Amino acid sequence: MQTSTTASILDQIRQGNDAFEAAFRHQDVSALAALYTDDAMLLPPGGNEQKGPQTIGQFWQGAMNMGVAQAQLTTVEAEQHGDTAIEIGNYRLSTSTGDLIDHGKYVVIWKQQGDQWFLHRDIWNTSQGAG
Repeated sequence: MQTSTTASILDQIRQGNDAFEAAFRHQDVSALAALYTDDAMLLPPGGNEQKGPQTIGQFWQGAMNMGVAQAQLTTVEAEQHGDTAIEIGNYRLSTSTGDLIDHGKYVVIWKQQGDQWFLHRDIWNTSQGAG
């Protein structure tokens, strides 16, 4: 199996992350759900896994309903393994006025379908201390 870290996969992930961030800014759950594969799994901290774009969209709608209006994703590293890629990054979630709600780190497994990359597995945890 060939592993590579190339500008190309970083560019593809950046495009996906830009679309994710834009969907949050526009509070567009349909656009957000469309970024995930049909058999995607979202693995939120302290909660049950969410399977499939519709359920994942409902999860993100709940986050938006609680005031999350902006997501900032920063890729730390990415490796491509054939039609999958593993991304490690940092996130910041904030309100529409920029007040920080949460920040932490994440791992996304991306899957290529045709010429597009989709979120296939999505897990994160907070870096905010308890209390």
